[in-house]
Amino acid sequence: MKDPTPEAARDQDWSAGASPLTRQVQRALQRVRAFDRRRPLVWDVTLTAFYVTVSLIDYSSGGWRTIARNLDAPHPLVLLLCLGFSVPLLWRRSHPMAVLLAMAPVSLVNSWTGILLQAALLQFIVVFNLALRGSRKPVLWTLPLITAPTVIGALRFPEDSWDLQVFPALWGYTMVVLLAMAVRTRKEYTAALVERARQLEVERDQQARLAAAAERTRIAREMHDIIGHNLSVITGLADGGSYAAKKHPERAGQALEAIAGTSREALTELRRLLGVLRDDTPPADLTPQPGLADLDSLVSGVRSAGLPVRMRMRGTPAEDADTAGRELTVYRVVQEALTNTMKHAGPTARATVDVGHGPSGLTVTVTDDGHGHSAPATDGRGLTGMRERTALYDGTLEAGPLPRPPGGWQVRMHLPSTPGPSGPREEDEIP
Repeated sequence: MKDPTPEAARDQDWSAGASPLTRQVQRALQRVRAFDRRRPLVWDVTLTAFYVTVSLIDYSSGGWRTIARNLDAPHPLVLLLCLGFSVPLLWRRSHPMAVLLAMAPVSLVNSWTGILLQAALLQFIVVFNLALRGSRKPVLWTLPLITAPTVIGALRFPEDSWDLQVFPALWGYTMVVLLAMAVRTRKEYTAALVERARQLEVERDQQARLAAAAERTRIAREMHDIIGHNLSVITGLADGGSYAAKKHPERAGQALEAIAGTSREALTELRRLLGVLRDDTPPADLTPQPGLADLDSLVSGVRSAGLPVRMRMRGTPAEDADTAGRELTVYRVVQEALTNTMKHAGPTARATVDVGHGPSGLTVTVTDDGHGHSAPATDGRGLTGMRERTALYDGTLEAGPLPRPPGGWQVRMHLPSTPGPSGPREEDEIP
């Protein structure tokens, strides 16, 4: 029979917090169990040899005569019964039911002849192993195998009251079965606790991996937005500066200054973002993330790169409606949309940024009138990043070409409102 207790449960040290003596006993028992699992035959042979030796000492010393009903029993028969009760114990764990069946005729002869060897109690060891590892039905079948020879002996040699011979056997059988059930229940309970702990460790590791994956995605999204936008601005400024250097050298110098400023801004944002990846991170930088108030500087930077942008803000945000996270989402979506316009809309394109607060929430629309907008439709990283950011706040994002004429491209994001009063405001246009 296979032991239902897993290896992890059997090797677990459950003596934490116990007295030193208890811990020493627990460690000794664990070493014995570990040796038994590695070499079960050695333990079985040792235990069997011990009981065979005890049975032979009982035979040779004549101790069996103290309780025997028939003192004239032949000695070879007594020796055979001693070996019949003790030798089969070698297979008590691998084939307990077969061992008990083999002992049954030996027990019957023992009771019928009146020898009444104390070695008959070795049957209880087999019953214990069967109850510990087997199912309920085989255990019930062992009751007549144990009690029938005892009843026969009580009827054949009625020197004492028959109940004084039968009831001790019944009580012994009951106590052995209950003890085996208690040990088995404890093992199964311990195994369940260990399995539960293992499952919790697996769930913890899975949660850690999911959190790490989500953090990697967030960092990749931030880096894509920061690097992509700033490199597009730098590219536009460099192209414009190269063109202006031929006719207006002073404008080339302005372009270089703008490139330097944009580069420093990009480096600052990257350092702040990558700082979280260090193990020896210093105290966190308290510089706020960009939000709605920073859209002016974003649009100014894009304008300096050569893309005409017109921004319009409408309505009044609800009190505490736009959190830092929502404002960062709006900023990054506008940034990505304008970056795509600079990359793909063509040199003559113009863009419009419309930010509107209303009762249903915040709506941001970025539109351009370019004609080279084929790439954003398949730009999985940028478009996916905008949609992921929008989905964090239960918003929706639509991106696609506008009908011709006039054509162009539009990105429209809507973030639902959060609880709080809101009110209209006169339209405020930033030229």
